[in-house]
Amino acid sequence: MEQLSTAAFFPGAFPTPGDGIPALLLFFWDAVRAPLIAPLLRVIMVICSALSIIQFVERIYMGVVIIAVKLLRRTPEKRYKWEPIKDDTELGNSVYPMVLVQIPMFNEKEVYQMSIRAACGLSWPSDRFIIQVLDDSTIPAIKDMVELECKKWASKGINIKYEVRDNRTGYKAGALKEGMKRSYAKECDYVVIFDADFQPESDFLHRSIPYLIHNPRLALIQARWIFVNSDECMMTRLQEMSLDYHFTVEQEVGSSTHAFFGFNGTAGVWRIAAINEAGGWKDRTTVEDMDLAVRAGLKGWKFLYLGDLQVKSELPSTFKAFRFQQHRWSCGPANLFRKMVMEIARNKKVTLWKKVYVIYSFFFVRKIIAHINNFLFFCVALPATVVVPEVEIPKWGGVYIPTATTIINAIGTPKSFHLTIFWIMFENVMSLHRAKATIIGLLEGSRANEWVVTEKLGDILKGKTAPKTTRKPMFRIGDRIHLAELGVGAYLFFCGCYNMLYGKNYFFVFLLVQSISFFIVGFGYVGTIVPS
Repeated sequence: MEQLSTAAFFPGAFPTPGDGIPALLLFFWDAVRAPLIAPLLRVIMVICSALSIIQFVERIYMGVVIIAVKLLRRTPEKRYKWEPIKDDTELGNSVYPMVLVQIPMFNEKEVYQMSIRAACGLSWPSDRFIIQVLDDSTIPAIKDMVELECKKWASKGINIKYEVRDNRTGYKAGALKEGMKRSYAKECDYVVIFDADFQPESDFLHRSIPYLIHNPRLALIQARWIFVNSDECMMTRLQEMSLDYHFTVEQEVGSSTHAFFGFNGTAGVWRIAAINEAGGWKDRTTVEDMDLAVRAGLKGWKFLYLGDLQVKSELPSTFKAFRFQQHRWSCGPANLFRKMVMEIARNKKVTLWKKVYVIYSFFFVRKIIAHINNFLFFCVALPATVVVPEVEIPKWGGVYIPTATTIINAIGTPKSFHLTIFWIMFENVMSLHRAKATIIGLLEGSRANEWVVTEKLGDILKGKTAPKTTRKPMFRIGDRIHLAELGVGAYLFFCGCYNMLYGKNYFFVFLLVQSISFFIVGFGYVGTIVPS
């Protein structure tokens, strides 16, 4: 590959003060590239290639497990006992266990009605379940509306409790923990958790609770999320592709092999005895759900994922909400890994293989490597090889493995397979935030415990609740312009142009397309814009 050098533009071996700053910079680059930059970049490429192989092997392993589960028909009913609860004329409703349904909320103006309505519509004897609305709202008007909604359903005979706190200590974990302290909660055997945008079907309890009744070592039943607004915009379609893979593959693999996976924080049923034995809810990280799951798993409790038990929910459709969510989902697991890795390694109650699975597969590969390596490899190291010809890209590392990994991921959502290219570009853009959040979590930086509730829009974009207005949506410039994305986009654009002018391959196609993706996000043209 022909390279741009000082001699190509300026005659003479060394620049003179009269040659100007560009000549000095080019001369300096020629001087340090081969002896310093190339060896460092070569080491980075070797590390990134090794991590890519680890990720690929993990994908293959999970794919093999899923195929085996399908071929051997290892359905939940075959692995665990399940029988419907039968009515008894003598015992009456006492054959049904007491169930607590918790709905944590925080300023959920757009969705509080539908979540309460769905919970009140659950099919279960009215005297055997209690709905607990945990309202941490800070806006008095919204608190009044939620309380009024609870009173409306209480007047219809539903056993619903409206609970508030004086402060938001512990955020969601604090609210759930406080709710469990109520006297009526202590009478319950199981607790179901639904976030404010989740809408379970009426038979949710009848399909999940029997597993816990007949299998005393089962602690958790996790349902699958489905999304009511997946077609709202391109960003929600791409989110659906990532989350579908998480549920259909990652959660199923953990459930089928080690009876362990991360609780998703909602749409799940917990055995209260397991929560208590694990130490209850803790707010030391922003992933209180995963924290509880890991501690319960280390106590020997088992988890079951039910892929056919589906609960409707909402995807964040504004980029601001999605970015905050991804920060929490990336930073929290890394921070939890830092806090628990030695505790997991020293545990005596679970098998060695389960400890290896939790530390290596669950945490290290999926929560650490996946976020850091994707950004470092595709957005930093690979583009840098364009201007450092001494470092070559092996085709297996730059093309074959990434392509195979991408196809495996995209298979989880067949209806969106044609969007795979867009998904790759968007995932690479988001890897910037995920890598940053992961490092913050590992180092326990200042934003390690940052908690921003994901904004839910409900029907606001359909015009059902939004006021009519002829004005254009107002926004702050900081909400639309993202300097980090623009900076990476400029770097990729430079590398792409350089490769197009002086390179002997077509790597510039990827670089320029990827740079455009960063620019689109950087200028805020992604997701929906909420009317003010």
